[in-house]
Amino acid sequence: MIAIVFIVAIGLLIGGASLFGMQGQAASVASAGVPWWALATVLVAFVGFFAGGIYVGAALAVLSLLAGFGLSDRPFWNFIGEMIWSPSTNFVLVSVPLFLLMGEVMLRAGLSERLYRALNIWMGRLPGGLLHTNIISCGVFSAVAGSSVATAATMGSVALPYFEKSHYPPKLVLGSLAAGGALGNLIPPGITFIVYGLITETSVGALYLAAVGPSILVVLLFTAVILYYSYRLKLHGDAVAKAITWKHRIASLSDLVPTVLLITLVLGTIYAGWATPTESAALGVAGSLVLALVDGKLKWKMLAESMRATARTTSMIALILFGAYFLNYILSSLGIPQMLAKFLTGLPFPGWVIMLVIIGFYLALGTFMEGMSMVITTIPLLFPVVTALGYDPIWFGVVITMLVEIAMISPPDGTVLYVLQGMRRQPGPITDVFAGVLPFMFVYMLAIIVLMVFPAIALWLPSVEM
Repeated sequence: MIAIVFIVAIGLLIGGASLFGMQGQAASVASAGVPWWALATVLVAFVGFFAGGIYVGAALAVLSLLAGFGLSDRPFWNFIGEMIWSPSTNFVLVSVPLFLLMGEVMLRAGLSERLYRALNIWMGRLPGGLLHTNIISCGVFSAVAGSSVATAATMGSVALPYFEKSHYPPKLVLGSLAAGGALGNLIPPGITFIVYGLITETSVGALYLAAVGPSILVVLLFTAVILYYSYRLKLHGDAVAKAITWKHRIASLSDLVPTVLLITLVLGTIYAGWATPTESAALGVAGSLVLALVDGKLKWKMLAESMRATARTTSMIALILFGAYFLNYILSSLGIPQMLAKFLTGLPFPGWVIMLVIIGFYLALGTFMEGMSMVITTIPLLFPVVTALGYDPIWFGVVITMLVEIAMISPPDGTVLYVLQGMRRQPGPITDVFAGVLPFMFVYMLAIIVLMVFPAIALWLPSVEM
């Protein structure tokens, strides 16, 4: 409902502005050679497919065929194989299954449990200690997992048993885990950056560098939220953690060594320029296998389960990507992205207002659409608009990734929320997760506003490296 109201309101706003303020817009629409009623039909079909629960990859493919046969007189069917072949053979895309496999091996090797236990020893003394451990452990695990769902599922399975007999409110526990899990795509090596870079031909390495500043900003804001609720609800530090000596704290650092080594191997080689993201992903898989072998957890059954889970997720992403490329080809051949860019940039509004409209559109879309699907289906249309407004593609890649993270924790359809609800061992309604994540979701939105006001937070590090 939120999404429908927002889209209708923005449609009226833009329609009124173009009607009363920009008489020349009609000419730009007509120049595309596509009547508005035809575009409206495609949009209605798009909404209908997703509202009907049709699988995203299939919906995109069918929509592409309908748009191609109904709006174009070109023999596009002769190029379908070439359209799909291009993204499927892209070297950058190989890093997606590799990063997924690395996260799956880490999960089954028990490295995530050692990470959480060690961080809890250090963070437990703070007000709301275990909640801080949720955020920091999710952030650290994100640096090797590259996926929000994987981060939330892994750290949720480790963290939730710690809270069963604690004094922490369930809503705040689930909210902090959802917020921490959402960091999985923002903190390098997030998979969304790889897909965005592939679609827009933007350097994935530069995107990873740009994500460092915003990642730190979001983690600090999450920490501030936890401190606020800790003082408000009198959630003092854990008594057990306060009794731990410095000797035990220093000894606990050994549990962090495997994860730190893997982060250094993956991100260090990228930032140093020694390896591409795909090559570093391969190094990460090799490193995770070695660590699992050293811990005695590397078994054929574990490896088979990891590969099966990786294949399932990779297939889902690939089918969506192929369908989106097909649809993008049809729409581009009709000149729709160029028309949209010319239309929006010609409106009587400053560029930052239009950018706020785009951000609001993604926030609304995220309430009913999965994050990766949202990026793949909309970026080909909106990227020309953003660049025409003068915004940096690297900056926009970071903002889009943050919007994907918000979509994954946005009620009522956030993927991460349902992952955590399904992992609860103590019964409770899904509304607990919804209510708990809202403060963190609003903080995430605040971080995007800060990034709009101070874009150097994202762009400074890539500029130094270049």
